[in-house]
Order: sequence, then C-alpha cells, then structure tokens
Amino acid sequence: MTDTDARLKERLGRITFRAWRRGFREADLVLGPFTDQVGPTLTDEELTDFEALLAQDDDHELYAWIIGTIPTPAEYETVLMAKIRAFMRAHVAAAVADGA
Repeated sequence: MTDTDARLKERLGRITFRAWRRGFREADLVLGPFTDQVGPTLTDEELTDFEALLAQDDDHELYAWIIGTIPTPAEYETVLMAKIRAFMRAHVAAAVADGA
C-alpha cells in the first residue's frame, strides 16, 4: 500500500465514523450508507466538501438540506450534495421496496 493509499484509507475511515455517528438517526441512515457505498469513489474535492458538511453541528438542519425542506447554503450546494440527494432517493426507494 502506498503512502497516498494509506492516507486516503485513513481519511475515509474518519469520514465514515462521522457519517454514521451524527447523533440524529435519520442523518445516520443517509450519510452512513452513502459513505460506505459511494465514499470510495469520491474525488478529493468531494471528500473535502464532505468533511466540511460533516463539520456542521446542527444535524437536523443538515438533514433538512439533504431532503430539501430548507434551502441549502450556497457553500454546501455542491456536486457532493447532489450525489447525497440522489443516493437518498434511491436508498429510500429501495428500503420501501423491501418493506421498510
């Protein structure tokens, strides 16, 4: 494993931990699976955007941005946010189809 690979693995590990432990279950159920499934394919810029998003303290507000019930501040209206929203729509649809 190269030094770059090791740093990326460590970075994804931190992001995954923070995504699954938001303190607000609904956010955990979107961000955790998103990180597990999509995280390894994100670009460096998207990972930086994800780290900034995860630094937000208000989980209810963050979740509201994702589901679109309140406007997302311009600095968080990124390609990453579009990917999270698309994942959420597909993830929720799959969960409903499975009987959730």
